[in-house]
Amino acid sequence: RTYTSHCYACAHPAFGNFLAPRHRALLVSCTVFMVSLLALLAPILSLWLWYPLFKKHRRAFVWCVAITTLLGIAPALLIVAMRHEFMNFALVSHLQVISGGLFAAIGMGVVLAIVRDVLWLVLRATAGPTRAAHILRPRWTVLGMALAVGLNAYGLTQGVKLPQVNEHEVTLPRLPAQLDGLRIAVLADIHATPVNNAAYVQALVERTNAARPDMVVLPGDLIDGDAPTQAGNIAPLAGLHAPFGVWSAPGNHEYYSGYDAWARVFNRLNLNYLANEARVLDVRGQKLAISGVGDPAYGRLSEQNSDPNTPEGVPPDVQTVAQQARAGGAQVHILLGHQPKMARSYAPHGIDLQIAGHTHGGHIKGMDRWIVAPANDGFVSGLYDVGPMRLFVSNGAGLWPGFAVRLGVPSSIDILVLRSATK
Repeated sequence: RTYTSHCYACAHPAFGNFLAPRHRALLVSCTVFMVSLLALLAPILSLWLWYPLFKKHRRAFVWCVAITTLLGIAPALLIVAMRHEFMNFALVSHLQVISGGLFAAIGMGVVLAIVRDVLWLVLRATAGPTRAAHILRPRWTVLGMALAVGLNAYGLTQGVKLPQVNEHEVTLPRLPAQLDGLRIAVLADIHATPVNNAAYVQALVERTNAARPDMVVLPGDLIDGDAPTQAGNIAPLAGLHAPFGVWSAPGNHEYYSGYDAWARVFNRLNLNYLANEARVLDVRGQKLAISGVGDPAYGRLSEQNSDPNTPEGVPPDVQTVAQQARAGGAQVHILLGHQPKMARSYAPHGIDLQIAGHTHGGHIKGMDRWIVAPANDGFVSGLYDVGPMRLFVSNGAGLWPGFAVRLGVPSSIDILVLRSATK
């Protein structure tokens, strides 16, 4: 079965190793487990959030708790509906955008509730219960949630808008002087669906080509949904062009809806799909290796697999691509590795630059550093030094419908301008 979520924990290597063949049955119930967990927590959080209404506005309290509980479990219910094909994928995708935005508002409301109750405790201890009671007036909770909904509605408009092109200079110690100024376009995490469909992807292609890159890379999560019905959403990617090619690698979402079928689509679009493979290119008379590795989410079962009971895809194998690069005499090695939290394990293998995505930049200021970065070994957006290797984490050029909110973390078409330290 497929678990089509953007769950960081379930993509961890330890989780994949835990699901040895005799444990595959556990994956079948993974979504059901998540639904049950949310069903348990959503009412508790809703009761806590709205309890200031209980005494004087009991009917409003009941309605608010019921609606908030339903909205809290809606994202997981939509995953179940998609997994079992209870609903059309296009409808599910559009509903996910709405439910994800409201889910984010609930999350923000919980944060506000924490602040509210901490202030109440502080005032009760310092100014007495009468002064503290003002904090628990229902209007403050209602106003706070109204602001949260409005702010996240604005965040949705930012999440679905087309990204701008942003340039970043990246100095690589081993980069030959002849390659100084090489321009690499990065299109990460497109997540093409009926929401950000072929028209959206065509606009990405036009903006990318207009930036005149020397090379284009797509480090995973290009799609969502099954290949037979959704391949048209990324068909415009065939229009990408650059002197030194267009190169792609898998992300965790490629494993969720038929890995082998999507790999055939990517190669048919001339995206040069690299899964534990390196190619050594002659670029301006120098040897440059471009490689891609599998994703830690490997081993998923999916209804869209050739055999739904047999997992597809490959685990990341950095040793193989490093060996291929060395055998080809590469002077500099660029790796497409979707998940940035793998960077410390890639760095010792002669990689000069890892290009990653997966985090979407953290979506929301505050959430990026406090939640998403810790879940990804401290990496969330931009450039990092990881031992001898440099890591670039893209904010992503698209949106996953399940959480499309962006606040202060815009999507981006990234142009990496490589600089030589010896020029």
